[in-house]
Amino acid sequence: MKKQKLTLMHVLTTSVLLSMSSLSFAELINHANSAPGQASISWSSEDASQFLNNDSVKASTSSSEEYTPQATTTITTTIRKSTGPATSTSPTTQILDNSRYSNQPSVNARAALVMDANTGEVLFSKNTNTALPIASVTKLMTAVVIADAQLNMSENITLQSIDFAGAGGKNSSSTLRVGDTMNRAEALLFALMKSENPAAAALARTYPGGRAAFVSAMNNKARALGMHSSKFTESTGLDPRNVASARDLGILVSTASQYGLIRQFSTTPTYDFNLGYRVLKSNNTNSLVRNGGWNINISKTGFINEAGRCVVMHTTLNNRPAVVVLLGASNTQARNDDAVRLMRWTSQLPRAI
Repeated sequence: MKKQKLTLMHVLTTSVLLSMSSLSFAELINHANSAPGQASISWSSEDASQFLNNDSVKASTSSSEEYTPQATTTITTTIRKSTGPATSTSPTTQILDNSRYSNQPSVNARAALVMDANTGEVLFSKNTNTALPIASVTKLMTAVVIADAQLNMSENITLQSIDFAGAGGKNSSSTLRVGDTMNRAEALLFALMKSENPAAAALARTYPGGRAAFVSAMNNKARALGMHSSKFTESTGLDPRNVASARDLGILVSTASQYGLIRQFSTTPTYDFNLGYRVLKSNNTNSLVRNGGWNINISKTGFINEAGRCVVMHTTLNNRPAVVVLLGASNTQARNDDAVRLMRWTSQLPRAI
């Protein structure tokens, strides 16, 4: 077992330092576990710490050979109205009109954005400046704050009853229990790939200064990034007062794509969490990630009644890195249909501006 973990560490460390391989972390795990007679290998806190320590805020590594995060990303916002394009800018925002693109797909969601992640050009927009509840998409900001803090990923966290309190009596978890213990790396993986609310709540509770300091860090990060319509009140997304516009989430997704740890954790299709006394077989909440038909570099879904079905993704479409944001779809199928239509449409767009 020790030799196997060292081998995996060598693969992970090499992939970080020499640019990520085309295999996702989950694929590395599945490949390692496929050999007969070998014990199961899991993502250890040491692996996560090594990965995080080699992963800067402006990382140059990628989970896809086709995509390398840029040092900076210009965010472009455009809302098209019947009277013509109405634009909104921030000090780091430039406006590019997307009205030249014809035959735009219909979208069920309340708000939608497709953006070229390299140039910042908005390729598709619907209500992009409207602040809406974002549900568990919140956890993407939670992950960015954790990554920025460079905390000890080996530190064990025991879930407490307060982590299950949720907001307004909302159900907080279907699988985790009070007293479950995991390290910080596992809590982050739980929060990103399975969207476990107690894990995200515990990450905030165990942050230096506690939950209040964590929420303050979330809002400070949003302001620093130019997410002017965003407000965060807690780390899970259960509270509908966590709001952001599709434009803001385009900024957040572009930022999150620069963290290798978040790319790996948010796009892990399946994972067996071994808590020592029981194993939780878990699937990514985004079926587009699980099915493997798209090159998705970042993924986060969300749902509460007030927000509807939401998803944000960083994906590579016809060699073009793109951000896709959907907020307020009526159901999961409608959300997935919107995403597929937008990605297929984007794949056929010309590259030249």
